[in-house]
Amino acid sequence: MGATDAFPDSAAQAGAGPAQPGGLLDVLGVAAVMLDAKGRITLWSPQAEELFGWTAEEALGRSAARLLVHPEHVELVLRLFAQVMSGGESWAGVFPVRHKDGSTRLVEFRNMRLQDEHGATYALGIATDQAVLREVERDLALSVRLVAQSPIGLAVLDSDLRFVMVNPALERINDLPAEQHLGRHVREALSFLETGVIEERMREVLATGRPLLDQFSIGRTAAHPDADQAWSVSYYRLEDANGRVLGLATSVVDVTEQHRAATEAARARRRLAIIADASASVGTTLDVGQTAQELADVIVPELADLAAVDVLDAVLDGRRPPVPGRGGPARFRALAVAAAGETPAVRAADPTGQLAAYETERLITRCVTEARPVLVAEVGPDERRHIAADPQGAELLREAGLHSYLAVPLIARGEVLGALSLYRTDNPVPFDEDDAVLAVELAARAAVCIDNARSYQSERRTALTLQRHLMNHRPPQPTTMDIAYRYQPAQAASEVGGDWYDVIPVAGDKTALVVGDVMGSGINAAATMGQLRTTTRALADLDLAPADVLHHLDHIAGGLDPAFATCLYAVHDPHREECRIAVAGHLPPVVVRPGRPPELLDLPTGAPLGVGGVGDITFEQTTVPLCAGDQLVLYTDGLIETRDQAIDARLDRLLGLLAEPERPLEDLCDRLLGELRHGNDHDDVALLIARVRGPEG
Repeated sequence: MGATDAFPDSAAQAGAGPAQPGGLLDVLGVAAVMLDAKGRITLWSPQAEELFGWTAEEALGRSAARLLVHPEHVELVLRLFAQVMSGGESWAGVFPVRHKDGSTRLVEFRNMRLQDEHGATYALGIATDQAVLREVERDLALSVRLVAQSPIGLAVLDSDLRFVMVNPALERINDLPAEQHLGRHVREALSFLETGVIEERMREVLATGRPLLDQFSIGRTAAHPDADQAWSVSYYRLEDANGRVLGLATSVVDVTEQHRAATEAARARRRLAIIADASASVGTTLDVGQTAQELADVIVPELADLAAVDVLDAVLDGRRPPVPGRGGPARFRALAVAAAGETPAVRAADPTGQLAAYETERLITRCVTEARPVLVAEVGPDERRHIAADPQGAELLREAGLHSYLAVPLIARGEVLGALSLYRTDNPVPFDEDDAVLAVELAARAAVCIDNARSYQSERRTALTLQRHLMNHRPPQPTTMDIAYRYQPAQAASEVGGDWYDVIPVAGDKTALVVGDVMGSGINAAATMGQLRTTTRALADLDLAPADVLHHLDHIAGGLDPAFATCLYAVHDPHREECRIAVAGHLPPVVVRPGRPPELLDLPTGAPLGVGGVGDITFEQTTVPLCAGDQLVLYTDGLIETRDQAIDARLDRLLGLLAEPERPLEDLCDRLLGELRHGNDHDDVALLIARVRGPEG
């Protein structure tokens, strides 16, 4: 069915022939009556019979005035009839008519004079029930006003999807006057929208008759070219009283404000999700570089297409960063870069680990010296030169499509540590103040983690320096034993410094073997370890029994901070071929004898050093045979204790490794550490292996 079928005009109908009738005349029930010059009924339509109650046989030939008019109105009717027949003037009006059943009805008339080819005159009356007519007129008027005054955009389209009617609200919504709608196809009038989907929906409704309600659509009109507008659109098919398809009606509600509110709510949820992700993902280790990389990875691609984290070199060196507000160049070390995909912008960023001096004009320098975000919503050539390190970098940023930039300072505990730089190349939306607020929040959280990592690494360096200073000499090699040893610090910065080993010559060719572990970590643990180690060497010179040495160490440890430590003190006597051992809460040693399985010595455990102030603590010593070729393996708990395995299983693993074919002691130390230690172990370890030499030396 074409457009002229649904809404024909005279031109279309003239060219296309007869069209299907409308249903309005049927609703009105228009009756036709013809009278001759004497007022007698000569023609009577079926609608007249329905309207007046008289059949054609009863009406034809009778005086219309006598049949249809009450007696008191006959004279008036005859006078009006004479005026029509004599002057050729039409008459229209409402007149009470007598129905066959005796009732009176108000009927609206249109009367006109007709003349045939013989010159005879007739009167044609067209009539309809006034109540029906008024109802139709009222409905039509209400419909017109409803459409015109509705705040909802309304339109009617023919079956070819050309506009037939639009109301003022839709003119405002589409920012298009009615004359630019009418007669035009959807795709022509609404070129600012994706009309393909719209047309598909319309044709579906025309074909099926099933309405489509609340279809969401987004676009930009001429009045708002820079901001999305949103509409809720419904489509429904129009049919006449006989079910004939007339076309399509559509209603449009502007929901831009609701859409913006929903979009803002979604952005808020996204920001909260990013912050939650950052809280869980950033700062998982005490490594500055890893923390910086975690921050960059959280931001890309949710907030930026490229993110770079640069920290002031002074911060990493343990020096105070520059005071905010003071200008001048700044030295940065690049710690992390993350990108959403392959982009030349990555090559414009400083490689990870590189040290670079940034001039005052650089935006990142301004960010840290002024301690505030720098937002460039639209990046131009001048801004690119101040973002990139050099002209080549600026060209790479142009090639990557950089159009928006944001730098925020990394501030922790009032100090500026560095800056977070964000780039948008693929995301077409420029950075705004909301993005800056989110970036500042993420940077602040990450800065605390970076500062913690920096502090822990500084403490780690200090503790290791102290540890190495206190153990800077190589233990002497006794004439009666071969010695190998290792110290391996923990990976966690705060857990360095408490373990030690020592080999001490004692009178009579004897050798004291010591391992200890201060409970606690960091600088204080390293200092306590140094004091206990020095005291142990002094007590060894007195050639005291191992139990007595531990007794004196216990008293000394009680005045230290931290006060508690475990210790194993053993003295090997080559002439007696024995070893006297005393333990203060320490793990038992392993004896490896040629041709026999390794043996975990069953010794009295004893109390840790430092608890003697609580009561009278005694230590026991055990004498163990130790002959030529025998090995004594001493270690701290960092070698075997883990957080995910039982200690018995780990001791069995140690015995299994020691049961392997004999190898040089240095290789054996490396073998034990390689198999039993892991990169993320949270405790340091001291390992000491002594093998008794034979008589031949």
